[in-house]
Amino acid sequence: MAKDKSLKSESNLPKRKKLSLNVNEVHEGEHMESEVKKKRKKMAVEEAPVQIVTVTAENKKQKDKKCKKKQMQTETKHTEISEPPSRPKGTHELEGEEDLSPEERRVLERKMKKILKKEAKKKLKAEGETPQTTETSGPTPTQQALDYLTCWAENRSEWKFQKTRQTWLLQHMFDLEKIPDENFLVLLQYLEGLRGGARDITVQKALALVEESGKAPEDIAVQQRAHRAREVIQLLS
Repeated sequence: MAKDKSLKSESNLPKRKKLSLNVNEVHEGEHMESEVKKKRKKMAVEEAPVQIVTVTAENKKQKDKKCKKKQMQTETKHTEISEPPSRPKGTHELEGEEDLSPEERRVLERKMKKILKKEAKKKLKAEGETPQTTETSGPTPTQQALDYLTCWAENRSEWKFQKTRQTWLLQHMFDLEKIPDENFLVLLQYLEGLRGGARDITVQKALALVEESGKAPEDIAVQQRAHRAREVIQLLS
């Protein structure tokens, strides 16, 4: 029994040695890994400035490109300003005009054109000549009203009622200059068909003119209007 115990103890001794060897190997491996990690960190720290330098160099290139573009734009603007727009005929340069921008020059040119036009008109007026109008003026309100009245008398099929023409005739019917005697006779025929408020207003206006004629018996124009007013009163009353 004693021999068996000694054998068992001897068999256990080498196993313990092997475990101690394995533990030492593990510690050595961990130590090596830690040293490798430290070396890697050092390499990373040493390489970092190199990368920063490369980035800054690229940024400088981009900045140089932007500066060149800005220089090109400024040069084109200077060339545009150096070549001013065409000046209209008859205008002249003013003092300090060279320092103006293109927009300010255009404003000045427009003002100069207006001034030249005004001066030309003044010259024509002084010489007694009026500028010729390209557009032909249409018929006057007097002519339109008289045409309306003649159309009613001579061509009733094509005639159409127009309130504006009728009101003009009623307002100026006592004026010999605007409505001659020949047209007034036709107007009396037209007034026979007058109805409503227009008829009453026309009679009141005629009565007022008759009363006015009594206050100014020597005024020929007033007496002529009163003569027409009496005819209207006889027709409509």
